[in-house]
Amino acid sequence: MDLWQFLVLLFVLLVSGTRVTDTQRTTVDPSLEIYKKLFEVKRREQLLALKNLVQLKDVHQQYKILDVMLQGLFKVLEDSRTVLTAADVLPEGPLPQDEKLKDAFSQVLENTAFLGDLALRFPRIVHHYFDHNSSWNLLIRWGISFCNQSGVFDQGPHSPILSLMAQELGISEKDSDFQNPFKVDHTEIISSTDPFQKALRQEEKRRKKEEKRKEIRKGPRISRSQSEL
Repeated sequence: MDLWQFLVLLFVLLVSGTRVTDTQRTTVDPSLEIYKKLFEVKRREQLLALKNLVQLKDVHQQYKILDVMLQGLFKVLEDSRTVLTAADVLPEGPLPQDEKLKDAFSQVLENTAFLGDLALRFPRIVHHYFDHNSSWNLLIRWGISFCNQSGVFDQGPHSPILSLMAQELGISEKDSDFQNPFKVDHTEIISSTDPFQKALRQEEKRRKKEEKRKEIRKGPRISRSQSEL
C-alpha cells in the first residue's frame, strides 16, 4: 500500500461515522447496544489501518502519514464537539435522532479511541503535538470525558484504551504499575539520532521556512526612518 492509498483510506475512516439507522432502531435492542456492535466493526477497520501504518518501513513516510492523520483527526473532533455542544447533546443521554448529531456523536467516540491507539503506539509523535498545542490538549480531555460518560467503553476489549491514553499523555496520574503495552523503547532519554526525532526536527524546519516565505510574500512594512522622526 503506497502513501496515497493509505491517505485515502485514512480520510474515509476519519470522515465516515458509524450510523444507527431508523430501521435498526425498530429492533428490540436499545439503540446504544446496537451502536456498540457497530462501534466494534469500526474499531476493527481502524486497527487494520493502524497495523498497516505500524508495518511501514519508511520512517519519514510514516511520520508524514501521522502528521496528516492527527491534523485530520483533531479537525473532525473539533467540528463534532461544536455540533454536539450547540445542540446540548449529553454523552450519557440517548443517542440523538438527528442524522447530523448521530454522526457527530459517533465521530467523537471513534476518533478519540483511534487517537488512543496512536498515542500508545507512537507516543513520542503524539506528545510532540499534544504537549505544544493547548487547544488540542483541552480537546482531548473533553473527548475522553465524553467517551467515559457515553457507556460505550464500559465493557469489552476497548474499555482500557481511554485510561491508558490518559496516563500516557499525562492527563491523569499514572498508576504505580502503569506501562504502555505497545511502547518498545522504555528509556527516558531519547537519542538525538532517533529517526522519529530526526523527522520531527526536519518537519519543524520545513514549517519555519514556510512561515518565513509567507511573511516575505506579504511584503515589507512601511515604516518611518530614524531621520524622519
